[in-house]
Amino acid sequence: MTEAGHTFNGHGRLIGGPLWRRDAAAWTRARSHLRETVVVGVLYLAAYVGLDWVSTFSQTYHLSDYSWNPNSGASFAVMLLFGPRMLPFLFVAPVLGDLAVGLALPPPFEAASAALIGGTYGAAVLFLRHPRRHFDRSLQSMAALFQLTFTTAVSAAVVALGVSVIMVVSGVLPLADFVPMAASYWVGDMIGIMVTVPPAVILWYRRHGIWLSAMSLRQVTTILVMLVLCYLSWWIEHVPVFYPLFVPIVWMALSTGFDGVALGILVAQLGFVLGFHSVMDEVGMYPTLQGLMLVLALTGLFAGSLVTERRRTEAVLRLHQESLARLARLGSVGELAAAIAHEVNQPLMAAGTYTRLVDDAIRSGHGNAESTAETARKAAAQVERAALVVRRLRALVRLDRSNRAACGVDQIVRETAALCRPDLDRAGVRIIDLVTAGLPPVMVDKLQIEQALLNLVRNSIEAIAATGATGTITITARIAGDFVEVGVRDTGPGFPPERTADPFLPLSSTKNEGLGVGLSLARSLVEAHGGRIWLDPDTPGAAMNLTLPVTRPAIIEP
Repeated sequence: MTEAGHTFNGHGRLIGGPLWRRDAAAWTRARSHLRETVVVGVLYLAAYVGLDWVSTFSQTYHLSDYSWNPNSGASFAVMLLFGPRMLPFLFVAPVLGDLAVGLALPPPFEAASAALIGGTYGAAVLFLRHPRRHFDRSLQSMAALFQLTFTTAVSAAVVALGVSVIMVVSGVLPLADFVPMAASYWVGDMIGIMVTVPPAVILWYRRHGIWLSAMSLRQVTTILVMLVLCYLSWWIEHVPVFYPLFVPIVWMALSTGFDGVALGILVAQLGFVLGFHSVMDEVGMYPTLQGLMLVLALTGLFAGSLVTERRRTEAVLRLHQESLARLARLGSVGELAAAIAHEVNQPLMAAGTYTRLVDDAIRSGHGNAESTAETARKAAAQVERAALVVRRLRALVRLDRSNRAACGVDQIVRETAALCRPDLDRAGVRIIDLVTAGLPPVMVDKLQIEQALLNLVRNSIEAIAATGATGTITITARIAGDFVEVGVRDTGPGFPPERTADPFLPLSSTKNEGLGVGLSLARSLVEAHGGRIWLDPDTPGAAMNLTLPVTRPAIIEP
């Protein structure tokens, strides 16, 4: 649309008009982006230095100093969450960390070490974030956890070997200690990343009650009790006992899933490090015990991820069962029409009678003003009653709400296409996926949005199949301000002219056996998430667009 010589898109954003106004808006966005980058970068550097300092045993090079490197986890997490703009900070952080703890190498070797660490971990995260990897940054699937673990293992091995070589060449590490140092460094970076990244991701994308629930507090208490028992055994018997920690970690994995066990592993690692600093005299045992802690962490994370995926599958099955049960209660189209006619006809007839009384009173001029107003109020009440009946009928087929979480739009599109695969093959229809790479996650109930998108895609399949010809459905997604805009376009006949004005009219369908609830349900689900859905009447075929809110936690500005 246009206004005073300016052109706006469908969201009211300026896309034309004076060049100076557009340049000013672009400069404002760039300045805000730069400010956010600097704030996050400074916080990351402070966290890196602090974690490096608390995880260092002494001011001399020792194998145990590299057996837990949470600072590497901070590097992985900040790149995973904020992307390539954090890469320059990854090269600065190792130098600052070594200077803070007094373990800096000679300047040329320190620069080589920082370049190796920052470049390797930066490349590893960029590898994960590549669109072809389809990596779920919210770590909500077993596949994403496996990708993170494998990439961490490979990149940590490269860093461990490279840093050990640099230390040998610089003369600060004897050649005889090369293999133990490389092994200790690899274990330290592995456990630092696998213990730090999952809680960081969970806190960033999903802030919910599992962190403060009564059960989680009992489980954390059990972990601390087990740690005390382990240290008492080490102190009295001088025998390292570690396996009691598996009991509460497995308990958390089975009862709370991935999110809960990530918290438990972080607590166990922190308690283990603090206890070791306080109790143990044999520092040389630390790398070995950290190796056991790595096994515990991986066991707990994969068990928790498996439980979470199982629960998600059960939720999908329950959702489908409830949907079928609701549709079964609706019965046939004739029964549904009879129910609507019976429930809606009475209030509408009463409203019509009251309205005619008001009209007669006004025309004759003999009506009392107070009685006329009372009659009008009665007519309005009957109309509201009819609207309430319609809302109740819509609620009958509407899906229940469930917890919302950050989810990638590409994942929603892929899973929707997979659900429609049999219908697509049967109708000879092809889906073209043109989702823009690198879109931010959206905060949605994934099952509900999949249901909304499923309705749109199936409408397109049925419309194309009715023509007797093959066709295509194109699904697009792009960033639109604080929303991701998803489009579903097909090569079918499109909407009839009488339906373009209100394609979402409840219980109205152009199909012979349609209930007319698909588009209405899709609109209800999208609008319940704070988005909107609309028909583009100017596009050949049918073109539906919807918006979903982007997950973008606010950055606290200095």
